[in-house]
Amino acid sequence: MQQIEHEKHFTKSEKIADAILGIADGLTVPFALAAGISGAVDSMHIIITAGFAEIAAGAISMGLGGYLSARTYEEHYESERQRELYEVDNLVERERQETREIFSEYGLEGDTLETVVATLEKDKDKWVDFMMRFELNLEKPKPKRALSAALTIGGAYVVGGIIPLAPYLMFEEVEPALITSCIATLSALGVFGWLKGRLIGVNATKSSLQMVVVGGVAAAVAYGVAWMIAG
Repeated sequence: MQQIEHEKHFTKSEKIADAILGIADGLTVPFALAAGISGAVDSMHIIITAGFAEIAAGAISMGLGGYLSARTYEEHYESERQRELYEVDNLVERERQETREIFSEYGLEGDTLETVVATLEKDKDKWVDFMMRFELNLEKPKPKRALSAALTIGGAYVVGGIIPLAPYLMFEEVEPALITSCIATLSALGVFGWLKGRLIGVNATKSSLQMVVVGGVAAAVAYGVAWMIAG
């Protein structure tokens, strides 16, 4: 008997997407900030204070951004759903024709097409859900999606931001702390980029290099600008 191979697909969950966003920015922005300040001052206290202040502000900002984005989508979805409910009640024939056009794109025609349309319109809620998905390309938002997005993005930002700042808590001088921060953060960016590539099914090595280059360039530019201004 021929063995059936199960297809492997990655279904990007919203929480994973939120975590990727939070960690990526959490690694990059505090790293660039700490590197930049390191090029301007020789005070560990200032670097650490500014770094943790940025992590707090960044986590709140990113979390709030995720919350507002999710809430906006929920409001948009509900608004469009109310419009579709009105249309299936008051513009029935037009909705039938739009439904026919959707199914005809999948090869249905004639009596089969009419039977499917007639079956679908028997349940108004399912008909509306169908139109939301296939006419408007809007997925129903999950319950408490906004709060989940805020907490996941904000929490991931904090986790990512701790990595570049940790060396400044371990050393008494700026130079070894900066070097260690660069090594730790670029390594973390490389690992994170590789894992992200594997997770979403793209070239993991390319994804890793992209993360390292972006983080490295951001930190180098910040350091250079601060050094020139301070010098």
